[in-house]
Amino acid sequence: MDIRSQISMVFHLDKCIGCHTCSIACKNIWTDRKGAEYMWWNNVETKPGTGYPTKWEDQSIYKGGWEKSNGTISLRGAGKKKGLLNIFHNPNLPVIDDYYEPFTYKYLDLIESPAMDDQPTARPVSLITGKPIDIKMGPNWDDDLSGTPDYARKDPNLANLSPAEQEAMFQLERMAFYYLPRICNHCLNPACVASCPSGAIYKRGEDGVVLINQKVCRAWRMCVTACPYKKSYYNWHTGKSEKCILCYPRLESGHAPACMHSCVGRIRYLGVMLYDADQIEKMASADEKDLVDAQLSMILDPFDPEVIKAAKANGIADSTIKAAQYSPTYKFVKKWGLALPLHPEFRTLPMLFYVPPMLPVMATLGQKRKGQTEKMDPMAKSWNDDWLYDTTTEDLFGTIDEARFPLQYMANLFSAGDTEKVKKVMKKQMAVRVHRRDVTVGDLSKDKVSSILKGAGIDAEMANDIYNLTSLAKFDERFVIPAAHREQAIELMDFTGDTKGSTGFGFKETPGRGI
Repeated sequence: MDIRSQISMVFHLDKCIGCHTCSIACKNIWTDRKGAEYMWWNNVETKPGTGYPTKWEDQSIYKGGWEKSNGTISLRGAGKKKGLLNIFHNPNLPVIDDYYEPFTYKYLDLIESPAMDDQPTARPVSLITGKPIDIKMGPNWDDDLSGTPDYARKDPNLANLSPAEQEAMFQLERMAFYYLPRICNHCLNPACVASCPSGAIYKRGEDGVVLINQKVCRAWRMCVTACPYKKSYYNWHTGKSEKCILCYPRLESGHAPACMHSCVGRIRYLGVMLYDADQIEKMASADEKDLVDAQLSMILDPFDPEVIKAAKANGIADSTIKAAQYSPTYKFVKKWGLALPLHPEFRTLPMLFYVPPMLPVMATLGQKRKGQTEKMDPMAKSWNDDWLYDTTTEDLFGTIDEARFPLQYMANLFSAGDTEKVKKVMKKQMAVRVHRRDVTVGDLSKDKVSSILKGAGIDAEMANDIYNLTSLAKFDERFVIPAAHREQAIELMDFTGDTKGSTGFGFKETPGRGI
């Protein structure tokens, strides 16, 4: 076993309120300079929606991530041969309109305008050309537009839903949305690392953070194509590519990344997990339906004596192993099975996991005349005083199948289309709610509560642990940051000060081996 440590993250989507505080914290620290105006290393998207950049999930457009053929994986739109063919003309790169053209307003026109009969205006001007522009797109342009034909209805995750399921999502009384915050996933099998012709992108050995060496970067922009999450950006001013660095200077000093520290909803968790790097290529090459299980099988038990022994033999510090044992991300992902990766079918083995949102159950229209309870199609009759919404349910919390988003939609995001994996997570979350209802209100039969917990595969103790970490956890419980051992960093550097692994068009190891 080649045991390595990896900083991992969990985002609990039920708690995200879409305030964008995380985005602003990141922007103010890292990308508030010229050329980085449209770089949102941390952004929050409304789902359903097209995201940022537009339709980033549609790899038929952008050719990001890995694809499997003949039992092995290769980069979909980059790599040695494809990279050489497209190195001077890459048709798969997102263009500025897929993001938005950075702009400002000529505010001085308001201040210096002479007296006149008409109200002066501040015209928008491009920050790239300096010329007046008509604004067509901007950051968070589609916020909360959950039913619009221009955004929500063009969500790539709707592709394999039936027309009836899609239409049901956009009926006025069913309409719902949730927020999807995104940062770089710092993947175990990063396509950006494998695609870089200059070898400028590397994965740190001590914590797995993926970085771009600005001295080595030659702006080939293959990383922008290769990253299926579109979290590598090209700075038009400096001529370099840049990406989320997971605030590694903060991590090294024991502080949480800026986006996580500032999160209002406290949706973010950060910890370290141990994994077997020898399994990366094999697990990334698994059949699509097995990708989630394959990735989770690589994550090892930090309490296992054999794992601890192998980790120490590989140079992992005792403090890192201890941090892995207390890691909140390990609990969510491996111990409780509540968090899933975003688009595992991209085969990058992302280390940012999401707890899917428990959307409200669907209220139905019932007939109140003469005490009848017959259900009615809300589109079949005009609404009047003879009909009312029936928000009750025999099961108190409704059923998972009555959620406003079809399970297939959630599965397209978090389990490569496998609805059973999402349903399993939903059942656990629902069981925790039922259990806490029993603890605080006590209006449910013990047999029923016990049956629901058993059906979800958890017990009362685990339900309380999930509740405590989800709702009551303090800062140090949500962010378990391993101590930095920078005294060992010299081992990663050669005598010139450049990071080892800058190997031109070749790979140091086979694609997917990390560093």
